[in-house]
Order: sequence, then C-alpha cells, then structure tokens
Amino acid sequence: MSNQVSDEARVIPLRPAPARPATPEPTADKEPLWRDLVGQVLRRERRAQDRTLKEVADAARISLPYLSEIERGRKEASSEVLAAAAHALGLGLGDLLSLAHGELTRRTGAQHRPTATPYRSYHGLCLAA
Repeated sequence: MSNQVSDEARVIPLRPAPARPATPEPTADKEPLWRDLVGQVLRRERRAQDRTLKEVADAARISLPYLSEIERGRKEASSEVLAAAAHALGLGLGDLLSLAHGELTRRTGAQHRPTATPYRSYHGLCLAA
C-alpha cells in the first residue's frame, strides 16, 4: 500500500477570520460639521461674485490651496483666516458666521431641538442691593 500525499497543504484556522466592520452610511439627521458649512458659504459667496479662488486668496492674503481646502471643508480655519476671507468677499466675520448659522438651521430644522419643557417667562421678583 502506498500513501499518496497531496501537494496541497491543509490549513486549519486557529480563529475565525475577523468580520469586516460595516461602513456606516451617512444618515440624513446627522448634523453637518461647522467647517463644511463655513466652506460652503465662502464658496457660494465667491461664486455669486463671479470671482476666482486666486482673486479671493490674493485679496485675503491666504494661499490658494489653503483657501480651496477651507471651501471644501477639509481644513478648520482660524478666526483670523475666516475674517480675512470674509473681508476679501466684502463680508464681515459676523456676516459669514450668520450665513453659516442660517445654513445649519436650514439643514437641521426642528429635528434637533430639545423636546424638554418649553421656555416660560419668569414673573418673579428680583432684588438687588
């Protein structure tokens, strides 16, 4: 009797193969990032003025690649950089933040408002010395 040995190795796993983590799908009720909102407002305002990235970057004294990354929401810009970009577009920093806040409110709507007790005015007495 001859023992025939196959050329294939038999592999016995010690542990089961780890399952691949499921890629979380973006949900509609997830709040957007602030940097995305600010970037979209900057891009919308720049395009509304029919200006190029280079024109705005030069006026704001920001590098063109950095301004592009801010507009795409890839970089979290400092308040100084945001103010410079806003001023280059003829906006104040408050205007930029107000527009971004409006965009956030529009996107999230009432879905994230607290459902706790509603605001009640205070009719008490306050004494000060």
